[in-house]
Amino acid sequence: MPETEPTEPFEEPHVGTRYRWEVEAAYRKLEASAGDQQSPLANGLLTAYSWALGHTTTAPVTGDVSAGAPGLGLLTAEVDAATVQLEGAAQRGIPQDHIQGVYDALAWICGQLEPRP
Repeated sequence: MPETEPTEPFEEPHVGTRYRWEVEAAYRKLEASAGDQQSPLANGLLTAYSWALGHTTTAPVTGDVSAGAPGLGLLTAEVDAATVQLEGAAQRGIPQDHIQGVYDALAWICGQLEPRP
């Protein structure tokens, strides 16, 4: 089924540099395919998409709490935090694949990565 722009209007048409409908489509597609047995990578992707869309208030790497969907500045800061974790400078006991998923999703949302993970 092709991904198309929804007819429902949103207050903010963008999440980071992406259209909201693009991020929602990525979230829904991954959620449908991941099922009950999510890999750490898929879980990281879903966690990042959920936070970026404002479905959750806790940032996936730093744990910072914000009200509503984060803006581009917060999204980019979380990409940076994921980069630091991936480079091994800080480990909090979170699986590397989970952090990679968070990084991939948020870097794509911020326009730093193509194609969509």
